[in-house]
Amino acid sequence: MAAVGPVGSPDQSCASPDVAALIPLVRRIVAARVPDRATVDDLVQETLTRVLAAAGRVEPGMLEPYAIVTARNVVASMWRDQDRHRRHQHRVVDLRPPPAPDEDVLAGEDRAAVAEALTRLSERERTTLLAHEVEGRDTRSLAVELGSTAGAVAAQLNRTRARLRVEYLLVSERVEPPTERCRPVLLAISSGERRRQREVDAARHLLECEVCARLSEPLMERGRARDDAVRVPVRGDADIVAARQAARELATRLRFSPTDITLIATAVSEMARNIVRFADSGEVVVTELEEPRCGISIVARDAGPGIPDVERALQDGYSTYQGLGLGLPGARRLMDEFAVVSETGRGTTVTMTKWRGEA
Repeated sequence: MAAVGPVGSPDQSCASPDVAALIPLVRRIVAARVPDRATVDDLVQETLTRVLAAAGRVEPGMLEPYAIVTARNVVASMWRDQDRHRRHQHRVVDLRPPPAPDEDVLAGEDRAAVAEALTRLSERERTTLLAHEVEGRDTRSLAVELGSTAGAVAAQLNRTRARLRVEYLLVSERVEPPTERCRPVLLAISSGERRRQREVDAARHLLECEVCARLSEPLMERGRARDDAVRVPVRGDADIVAARQAARELATRLRFSPTDITLIATAVSEMARNIVRFADSGEVVVTELEEPRCGISIVARDAGPGIPDVERALQDGYSTYQGLGLGLPGARRLMDEFAVVSETGRGTTVTMTKWRGEA
Protein backbone atom coordinates (compact mmCIF):
# COMPACT_ATOMS: atom_id res chain seq x y z
CA MET A 1 0.00 0.00 0.00
CA ALA A 2 1.36 3.43 -0.86
CA ALA A 3 0.75 6.70 0.80
CA VAL A 4 -2.01 8.00 -1.38
CA GLY A 5 -4.59 6.86 -3.86
CA PRO A 6 -7.64 8.33 -5.51
CA VAL A 7 -10.81 8.22 -3.54
CA GLY A 8 -14.18 7.41 -5.03
CA SER A 9 -16.77 10.13 -4.79
CA PRO A 10 -18.90 9.54 -1.69
CA ASP A 11 -22.56 8.89 -2.34
CA GLN A 12 -24.25 12.26 -2.31
CA SER A 13 -27.38 10.75 -0.82
CA CYS A 14 -25.58 10.37 2.49
CA ALA A 15 -24.26 13.89 2.91
CA SER A 16 -25.37 17.34 1.87
CA PRO A 17 -23.63 20.61 2.68
CA ASP A 18 -27.07 22.26 2.99
CA VAL A 19 -28.22 19.66 5.53
CA ALA A 20 -24.94 19.86 7.47
CA ALA A 21 -25.39 23.63 7.75
CA LEU A 22 -28.73 23.05 9.47
CA ILE A 23 -27.19 21.23 12.45
CA PRO A 24 -26.79 24.32 14.72
CA LEU A 25 -30.35 25.46 13.94
CA VAL A 26 -31.85 22.03 14.62
CA ARG A 27 -29.86 21.69 17.84
CA ARG A 28 -31.13 25.05 19.14
CA ILE A 29 -34.75 24.11 18.43
CA VAL A 30 -34.47 20.71 20.10
CA ALA A 31 -32.40 21.93 23.07
CA ALA A 32 -34.98 24.62 23.79
CA ARG A 33 -37.59 21.90 24.33
CA VAL A 34 -35.56 19.02 25.79
CA PRO A 35 -33.30 19.43 28.86
CA ASP A 36 -31.35 16.15 28.63
CA ARG A 37 -28.26 16.50 26.43
CA ALA A 38 -28.10 12.86 25.41
CA THR A 39 -31.73 12.96 24.33
CA VAL A 40 -31.04 16.16 22.40
CA ASP A 41 -28.27 14.40 20.49
CA ASP A 42 -30.57 11.52 19.57
CA LEU A 43 -33.37 13.81 18.43
CA VAL A 44 -31.02 15.97 16.36
CA GLN A 45 -29.74 12.87 14.57
CA GLU A 46 -33.29 11.67 13.98
CA THR A 47 -34.27 15.07 12.57
CA LEU A 48 -31.26 15.26 10.25
CA THR A 49 -31.89 11.74 9.01
CA ARG A 50 -35.45 12.65 8.08
CA VAL A 51 -34.41 15.93 6.48
CA LEU A 52 -31.65 14.21 4.52
CA ALA A 53 -34.08 11.59 3.23
CA ALA A 54 -36.47 14.30 2.02
CA ALA A 55 -33.87 16.78 0.76
CA GLY A 56 -34.31 15.75 -2.86
CA ARG A 57 -38.05 16.38 -2.72
CA VAL A 58 -37.95 19.76 -0.96
CA GLU A 59 -38.09 22.86 -3.15
CA PRO A 60 -35.03 25.16 -3.20
CA GLY A 61 -35.02 27.58 -0.30
CA MET A 62 -37.49 25.49 1.71
CA LEU A 63 -35.04 23.12 3.37
CA GLU A 64 -34.61 25.28 6.50
CA PRO A 65 -38.36 25.66 7.19
CA TYR A 66 -38.77 21.93 6.56
CA ALA A 67 -36.02 21.17 9.08
CA ILE A 68 -37.66 23.43 11.69
CA VAL A 69 -41.04 21.72 11.32
CA THR A 70 -39.41 18.28 11.34
CA ALA A 71 -37.47 19.04 14.53
CA ARG A 72 -40.64 20.17 16.29
CA ASN A 73 -42.51 17.07 15.14
CA VAL A 74 -39.71 14.77 16.33
CA VAL A 75 -39.77 16.37 19.79
CA ALA A 76 -43.57 16.19 19.92
CA SER A 77 -43.47 12.50 18.99
CA MET A 78 -41.02 11.83 21.81
CA TRP A 79 -43.28 13.57 24.35
CA ARG A 80 -46.30 11.59 23.12
CA ASP A 81 -44.39 8.32 23.43
CA GLN A 82 -43.22 9.17 26.94
CA ASP A 83 -46.72 10.16 27.99
CA ARG A 84 -48.12 6.90 26.62
CA HIS A 85 -45.43 4.98 28.47
CA ARG A 86 -46.31 6.71 31.76
CA ARG A 87 -50.03 6.01 31.33
CA HIS A 88 -49.41 2.31 30.73
CA GLN A 89 -46.59 1.87 33.24
CA HIS A 90 -48.90 0.21 35.80
CA ARG A 91 -49.55 -2.59 33.32
CA VAL A 92 -45.91 -3.49 32.95
CA VAL A 93 -44.56 -6.42 34.95
CA ASP A 94 -40.88 -6.12 35.81
CA LEU A 95 -39.33 -9.44 34.79
CA ARG A 96 -35.79 -8.39 35.56
CA PRO A 97 -34.08 -10.62 38.15
CA PRO A 98 -33.40 -8.97 41.50
CA PRO A 99 -29.81 -7.82 42.02
CA ALA A 100 -27.52 -10.43 43.49
CA PRO A 101 -26.57 -9.86 47.16
CA ASP A 102 -22.89 -9.52 46.28
CA GLU A 103 -23.41 -7.33 43.20
CA ASP A 104 -22.28 -4.11 44.91
CA VAL A 105 -19.27 -5.86 46.43
CA LEU A 106 -18.17 -7.23 43.05
CA ALA A 107 -18.61 -3.84 41.40
CA GLY A 108 -16.51 -2.23 44.14
CA GLU A 109 -13.77 -4.83 43.72
CA ASP A 110 -13.78 -4.26 39.96
CA ARG A 111 -13.38 -0.48 40.40
CA ALA A 112 -10.55 -1.04 42.85
CA ALA A 113 -8.79 -3.36 40.39
CA VAL A 114 -9.05 -0.79 37.61
CA ALA A 115 -7.70 1.95 39.91
CA GLU A 116 -4.76 -0.24 40.95
CA ALA A 117 -4.03 -1.15 37.32
CA LEU A 118 -3.97 2.53 36.37
CA THR A 119 -1.28 3.22 39.01
CA ARG A 120 0.94 0.68 37.27
CA LEU A 121 1.00 2.73 34.08
CA SER A 122 3.58 5.45 33.56
CA GLU A 123 2.55 9.04 34.25
CA ARG A 124 2.52 9.82 30.52
CA GLU A 125 0.47 6.73 29.69
CA ARG A 126 -2.05 7.39 32.45
CA THR A 127 -2.44 11.09 31.66
CA THR A 128 -2.89 10.54 27.92
CA LEU A 129 -5.32 7.64 28.39
CA LEU A 130 -7.53 9.50 30.86
CA ALA A 131 -7.51 12.63 28.71
CA HIS A 132 -8.72 10.59 25.75
CA GLU A 133 -11.18 8.22 27.43
CA VAL A 134 -12.56 10.37 30.27
CA GLU A 135 -12.21 13.94 28.99
CA GLY A 136 -13.00 13.00 25.39
CA ARG A 137 -9.87 14.64 23.92
CA ASP A 138 -9.15 13.56 20.35
CA THR A 139 -5.77 12.33 19.15
CA ARG A 140 -5.07 15.49 17.15
CA SER A 141 -5.34 17.85 20.13
CA LEU A 142 -3.30 15.45 22.28
CA ALA A 143 -0.64 15.27 19.57
CA VAL A 144 -0.27 19.07 19.61
CA GLU A 145 0.06 19.05 23.40
CA LEU A 146 2.59 16.21 23.39
CA GLY A 147 4.60 17.46 20.42
CA SER A 148 3.80 14.29 18.47
CA THR A 149 1.56 13.17 15.62
CA ALA A 150 -2.04 11.95 15.79
CA GLY A 151 -0.98 8.56 14.42
CA ALA A 152 1.73 8.18 17.06
CA VAL A 153 -0.69 9.14 19.83
CA ALA A 154 -3.26 6.62 18.54
CA ALA A 155 -0.60 3.90 18.52
CA GLN A 156 0.44 4.85 22.06
CA LEU A 157 -3.17 4.68 23.24
CA ASN A 158 -3.54 1.20 21.74
CA ARG A 159 -0.40 0.03 23.58
CA THR A 160 -1.59 1.64 26.81
CA ARG A 161 -4.98 -0.07 26.61
CA ALA A 162 -3.25 -3.39 26.01
CA ARG A 163 -1.01 -2.89 29.04
CA LEU A 164 -3.96 -1.77 31.20
CA ARG A 165 -5.83 -4.99 30.35
CA VAL A 166 -2.80 -7.04 31.42
CA GLU A 167 -2.33 -5.14 34.68
CA TYR A 168 -6.07 -5.32 35.44
CA LEU A 169 -6.01 -9.10 35.06
CA LEU A 170 -2.95 -9.42 37.28
CA VAL A 171 -4.60 -7.29 39.98
CA SER A 172 -8.01 -8.96 39.80
CA GLU A 173 -6.46 -12.45 39.81
CA ARG A 174 -4.08 -11.43 42.62
CA VAL A 175 -1.04 -12.89 40.91
CA GLU A 176 2.39 -11.62 39.96
CA PRO A 177 4.21 -12.81 36.82
CA PRO A 178 6.49 -15.68 37.83
CA THR A 179 9.19 -14.81 35.23
CA GLU A 180 10.50 -11.75 33.39
CA ARG A 181 9.13 -13.14 30.14
CA CYS A 182 5.52 -13.14 31.33
CA ARG A 183 4.64 -9.48 30.97
CA PRO A 184 6.08 -9.09 27.42
CA VAL A 185 4.18 -12.22 26.34
CA LEU A 186 0.90 -11.11 27.92
CA LEU A 187 1.30 -7.62 26.45
CA ALA A 188 1.90 -9.04 22.96
CA ILE A 189 -1.25 -11.16 23.30
CA SER A 190 -3.30 -8.28 24.68
CA SER A 191 -2.29 -5.97 21.82
CA GLY A 192 -2.97 -8.65 19.21
CA GLU A 193 0.39 -8.00 17.50
CA ARG A 194 1.26 -11.30 15.87
CA ARG A 195 4.75 -10.21 14.88
CA ARG A 196 5.51 -9.27 18.46
CA GLN A 197 4.06 -12.58 19.63
CA ARG A 198 6.51 -14.39 17.34
CA GLU A 199 9.40 -12.27 18.60
CA VAL A 200 8.74 -13.18 22.25
CA ASP A 201 7.90 -16.81 21.31
CA ALA A 202 4.52 -16.49 23.01
CA ALA A 203 3.23 -19.89 21.90
CA ARG A 204 6.10 -21.77 23.57
CA HIS A 205 5.89 -19.65 26.72
CA LEU A 206 2.17 -20.40 27.14
CA LEU A 207 2.97 -24.10 27.05
CA GLU A 208 5.57 -23.68 29.77
CA CYS A 209 3.86 -21.11 32.06
CA GLU A 210 0.59 -22.13 33.70
CA VAL A 211 -0.15 -18.60 34.97
CA CYS A 212 0.21 -16.96 31.55
CA ALA A 213 -1.75 -19.77 29.90
CA ARG A 214 -4.68 -19.05 32.21
CA LEU A 215 -4.45 -15.26 31.88
CA SER A 216 -4.09 -15.41 28.10
CA GLU A 217 -7.60 -16.80 27.60
CA PRO A 218 -9.53 -13.58 28.43
CA LEU A 219 -6.88 -11.52 26.62
CA MET A 220 -7.21 -13.56 23.43
CA GLU A 221 -10.99 -13.52 23.71
CA ARG A 222 -10.87 -9.72 24.06
CA GLY A 223 -8.54 -9.46 21.07
CA ARG A 224 -10.66 -11.48 18.68
CA ALA A 225 -12.85 -9.69 16.20
CA ARG A 226 -16.51 -9.65 17.06
CA ASP A 227 -18.63 -12.36 15.44
CA ASP A 228 -20.44 -9.71 13.43
CA ALA A 229 -17.22 -8.21 12.03
CA VAL A 230 -17.48 -7.86 8.26
CA ARG A 231 -14.48 -8.95 6.19
CA VAL A 232 -14.34 -7.75 2.60
CA PRO A 233 -11.60 -9.19 0.34
CA VAL A 234 -10.31 -6.38 -1.86
CA ARG A 235 -9.00 -7.15 -5.35
CA GLY A 236 -10.84 -4.82 -7.71
CA ASP A 237 -13.06 -1.76 -8.04
CA ALA A 238 -16.21 -3.72 -7.19
CA ASP A 239 -14.66 -4.66 -3.84
CA ILE A 240 -14.02 -0.98 -3.09
CA VAL A 241 -17.75 -0.37 -3.39
CA ALA A 242 -18.47 -3.43 -1.20
CA ALA A 243 -16.06 -2.26 1.52
CA ARG A 244 -17.52 1.23 1.51
CA GLN A 245 -21.05 -0.15 1.68
CA ALA A 246 -20.17 -2.48 4.58
CA ALA A 247 -18.80 0.46 6.58
CA ARG A 248 -21.80 2.61 5.68
CA GLU A 249 -24.30 -0.04 6.76
CA LEU A 250 -22.65 -0.64 10.13
CA ALA A 251 -22.27 3.09 10.83
CA THR A 252 -25.94 3.58 9.99
CA ARG A 253 -26.97 0.74 12.30
CA LEU A 254 -24.88 2.30 15.08
CA ARG A 255 -26.72 5.60 14.53
CA PHE A 256 -23.76 7.68 13.41
CA SER A 257 -24.71 11.08 12.02
CA PRO A 258 -25.11 11.33 8.23
CA THR A 259 -22.01 13.50 8.07
CA ASP A 260 -19.91 10.99 10.01
CA ILE A 261 -21.23 8.15 7.85
CA THR A 262 -19.91 9.95 4.79
CA LEU A 263 -16.53 10.59 6.45
CA ILE A 264 -16.23 6.91 7.36
CA ALA A 265 -17.25 5.73 3.89
CA THR A 266 -14.78 8.12 2.25
CA ALA A 267 -11.87 6.96 4.41
CA VAL A 268 -12.70 3.30 3.73
CA SER A 269 -12.95 3.98 0.00
CA GLU A 270 -9.54 5.64 0.08
CA MET A 271 -7.84 2.76 1.88
CA ALA A 272 -9.51 0.09 -0.26
CA ARG A 273 -8.54 1.86 -3.47
CA ASN A 274 -4.94 2.07 -2.26
CA ILE A 275 -4.97 -1.71 -1.86
CA VAL A 276 -6.20 -2.18 -5.43
CA ARG A 277 -3.76 0.33 -6.90
CA PHE A 278 -0.59 -0.60 -5.03
CA ALA A 279 -0.96 -4.08 -3.52
CA ASP A 280 -3.25 -5.95 -5.93
CA SER A 281 -5.15 -7.62 -3.08
CA GLY A 282 -5.88 -7.36 0.62
CA GLU A 283 -8.87 -7.03 2.91
CA VAL A 284 -10.92 -4.50 4.84
CA VAL A 285 -12.37 -5.55 8.20
CA VAL A 286 -15.21 -3.45 9.63
CA THR A 287 -16.01 -4.01 13.32
CA GLU A 288 -18.35 -2.52 15.89
CA LEU A 289 -16.71 -1.18 19.05
CA GLU A 290 -18.49 -1.10 22.39
CA GLU A 291 -15.77 0.29 24.66
CA PRO A 292 -14.94 2.82 25.90
CA ARG A 293 -18.01 3.99 23.93
CA CYS A 294 -19.86 3.15 20.73
CA GLY A 295 -17.66 3.31 17.68
CA ILE A 296 -16.54 1.65 14.48
CA SER A 297 -13.13 0.19 13.66
CA ILE A 298 -11.78 -0.29 10.15
CA VAL A 299 -8.64 -2.31 9.49
CA ALA A 300 -7.26 -2.25 5.94
CA ARG A 301 -4.40 -4.69 5.43
CA ASP A 302 -2.44 -6.00 2.48
CA ALA A 303 0.72 -7.95 1.68
CA GLY A 304 2.01 -5.42 -0.85
CA PRO A 305 5.34 -3.63 -1.16
CA GLY A 306 4.86 -1.60 2.02
CA ILE A 307 5.64 2.05 2.73
CA PRO A 308 9.36 2.89 3.02
CA ASP A 309 8.79 6.07 5.06
CA VAL A 310 5.50 6.12 6.97
CA GLU A 311 6.11 9.50 8.61
CA ARG A 312 6.70 11.11 5.22
CA ALA A 313 3.65 9.38 3.76
CA LEU A 314 1.52 10.92 6.51
CA GLN A 315 2.57 14.46 5.55
CA ASP A 316 0.20 16.57 3.50
CA GLY A 317 1.22 16.87 -0.13
CA TYR A 318 3.17 13.62 -0.30
CA SER A 319 2.23 11.50 -3.30
CA THR A 320 3.77 8.66 -5.25
CA TYR A 321 1.65 9.43 -8.32
CA GLN A 322 -0.29 12.34 -9.80
CA GLY A 323 -3.64 11.62 -8.19
CA LEU A 324 -6.31 13.72 -6.57
CA GLY A 325 -7.18 11.43 -3.68
CA LEU A 326 -7.10 12.19 0.03
CA GLY A 327 -4.17 9.89 0.75
CA LEU A 328 -3.20 8.79 4.23
CA PRO A 329 -3.14 12.37 5.63
CA GLY A 330 -6.64 13.09 4.35
CA ALA A 331 -8.06 9.81 5.62
CA ARG A 332 -6.46 10.43 9.01
CA ARG A 333 -8.20 13.81 9.29
CA LEU A 334 -11.56 12.14 8.67
CA MET A 335 -11.20 9.67 11.55
CA ASP A 336 -10.70 10.03 15.31
CA GLU A 337 -7.84 7.54 15.56
CA PHE A 338 -5.47 6.47 12.80
CA ALA A 339 -2.41 4.22 12.94
CA VAL A 340 -0.19 2.79 10.20
CA VAL A 341 2.15 -0.19 10.52
CA SER A 342 4.18 -1.07 7.44
CA GLU A 343 7.16 -3.25 6.54
CA THR A 344 8.90 -2.90 3.21
CA GLY A 345 8.24 -6.02 1.21
CA ARG A 346 5.82 -7.39 3.83
CA GLY A 347 2.74 -5.18 3.56
CA THR A 348 0.81 -2.46 5.34
CA THR A 349 -1.94 -2.37 7.96
CA VAL A 350 -3.97 0.78 8.52
CA THR A 351 -6.23 0.88 11.59
CA MET A 352 -8.87 3.61 11.75
CA THR A 353 -11.43 4.34 14.46
CA LYS A 354 -14.43 6.65 14.54
CA TRP A 355 -16.34 7.20 17.78
CA ARG A 356 -20.00 8.12 17.72
CA GLY A 357 -20.38 11.64 19.01
CA GLU A 358 -22.61 14.64 18.69
CA ALA A 359 -24.67 15.11 15.57
